[in-house]
Amino acid sequence: MAKNIIITGTSRGIGYQMVALLEDSGHKVLALSRDAAPISGLDISNCTCFSCDITESKDIKKVSAFVKEHWGHVDILINNSGYLVSKPFNKLKYEDFKTSYDVNVFGAVSLTQAILPFMKKDGHVVNISSMGGVRGSAKFPGLAAYSSSKGAIITLTEVLAEEYKETGPQFNVLALGSVQTEMLEEAFPGYKAPLSAKEMAKYIIDFSIKGNKFYNGKVLEVSSSTP
Repeated sequence: MAKNIIITGTSRGIGYQMVALLEDSGHKVLALSRDAAPISGLDISNCTCFSCDITESKDIKKVSAFVKEHWGHVDILINNSGYLVSKPFNKLKYEDFKTSYDVNVFGAVSLTQAILPFMKKDGHVVNISSMGGVRGSAKFPGLAAYSSSKGAIITLTEVLAEEYKETGPQFNVLALGSVQTEMLEEAFPGYKAPLSAKEMAKYIIDFSIKGNKFYNGKVLEVSSSTP
């Protein structure tokens, strides 16, 4: 059955690949990112894209207005936007932490609150976190702002799953290991991840469509490395 799917952070990396994989799938896609140009260039008939900064309330309202006018309901929301800064803790500034939490936590909160009224009981909210936010995983130096924000989105997901367990939708979070993306390359030049953005994008799409039949309020560690 065709789904109405919203994906954030689609200008590059995993988000961009998710949109490309959904071409001609029968599903309708709303692709959101601050820079809409890359997705616009794909010219995908089943995809609508426009510039959206999830940290700006006026842009969140644009999303609500679009859904109300064109879709009526949303089946899947994938909060994929991410901001990563890599610096030693004593070099991190307040602004680094604020931007990390604004994008990785508060932006996802704002968009989720705006979209929930349009979601049915069998809807699925998928939040994208990181292995750095998971208890017991290796915590890499330099990622204090990033990893702590990704830990926050995990806890948020668990709480929302409990809060909405009777009415839906379902909430799950994927804690991703290293993926070869532009963001990773910028933070760790020369590092080669075991998975491509396209490979991870396919996994996330499949999970988003089917995973809430099996999971709710769960943290799934999507990583081929140990720990």
